[in-house]
Amino acid sequence: MARPTALSGFPEFLPAQSSVEQQVIDTLRHRFGLHGFARIETRAVEPLEQLSRKGDITKEVYVVRRLHAAEDDAADLGLHFDLTVPFARYVLENAGHLVFPFRRHQIQKAWRGERPQEGRYREFCQADIDIVGQDTLAAHHDTEVVLVALEALEALHTDLGVPPVLMRVSNRKLAQGFYTGLGISDPLAVIQRVDKLEKIGAAGVATQLREELGLDDQQVEAVLAMAGIQTEDTSFVEQVRALGVTNDLLDEGLAELASLLEVVSARFPGRIVADLRIARGLDYYTGSVFETELVGYESLGSISAGGRYDALASDGKRTYPGVGLTIGVTRLLVPLLAKSILSASRSVPSCVYVAVDDESTRSVAVEVAQALRARGIPCEVAHRADKFGRQIRNADRRGIPFVWFGGMAGEVKDIRSGEQSGADATTWTPPDQDRWPNVTGPITTSAQETS
Repeated sequence: MARPTALSGFPEFLPAQSSVEQQVIDTLRHRFGLHGFARIETRAVEPLEQLSRKGDITKEVYVVRRLHAAEDDAADLGLHFDLTVPFARYVLENAGHLVFPFRRHQIQKAWRGERPQEGRYREFCQADIDIVGQDTLAAHHDTEVVLVALEALEALHTDLGVPPVLMRVSNRKLAQGFYTGLGISDPLAVIQRVDKLEKIGAAGVATQLREELGLDDQQVEAVLAMAGIQTEDTSFVEQVRALGVTNDLLDEGLAELASLLEVVSARFPGRIVADLRIARGLDYYTGSVFETELVGYESLGSISAGGRYDALASDGKRTYPGVGLTIGVTRLLVPLLAKSILSASRSVPSCVYVAVDDESTRSVAVEVAQALRARGIPCEVAHRADKFGRQIRNADRRGIPFVWFGGMAGEVKDIRSGEQSGADATTWTPPDQDRWPNVTGPITTSAQETS
């Protein structure tokens, strides 16, 4: 059988890299849990009509059908391309069992059929948080979601060494009110073009605004002028006012964004700016919108995004407004792992490698391992009763820091320092930093274990 080749856009991690991913996920889950966000998981597939009703994404949806399904048996299903649309369906289906405001976190795979490139993949893991109300949801939850997300991302930075972030925020009310005040009849169409600024530049957006939407030069100039406003404080309000556009919805958006920026910048100075080019192309956003980039890795684009939505979920009788944000775990990690910015201290969970003197005494080694595991110390028993030197080398190749010799009252060797001392399997404890793998720089023991 020929050696298989990697499938573009579907990243797979080696064990040490997978350990980093798990620690990132655990950190996020812990931070979300501290703020009362309950964990849920939704199915992988949704009806195509649901996946295609919230913006121009139909070309990115993977269709799911049974290989031998009859023509009249083929269900119109697709893999979800994000976690927001399935969450809206989940809320509607389970509203009678939920207490509102409902706070959820969801860390799960998604699939999107776009061209693979750095930071964009066809299969990827996302971590979402949302707060959803019934009929109404207070505006302060917009600020709360941003604070929780920045706290989680800051924990990744301080605890695991992930680069710091900068969150860029704006408000769809601000944009819609501004465009309406300019006399533009379809503000959403303008928002969708402005959302392409990063990809096609100001000249490209200007061309689309003129040729596709029929805006005149004065309108185009005003749209681009507002999109160019970026401040670390609330001075963006005066800059927008100076453009001479008036509208009640614009006033509301300016006030909401100013309030959010004041609170968040006081808590996380230097981690947030008002950036009025932020538009978010999906049509369900109605208020605050956020995009976050890694400082020093801006070429990756946004690694976290979200916003306020007031009508994503509705059953005709009740509406479920919400605010949410997603962190692209795969988008964040793959480039950092590929560049060895992040790795793990070892490729296996084992802290102790229990040596086997002879196959006839393997049960003794197993007993030692059971005693260590009973106290939460991960370990493994040597797969073969080789010479001790070879067993030590096997442990070293796998990054395992300690080798245990003898029985319950035996000796333990730190193979990094060479120190060896007597130890009791019922009481010996490794240093906290060695018990489990840690996220660190490139590992030095990367060779494969030999048989």
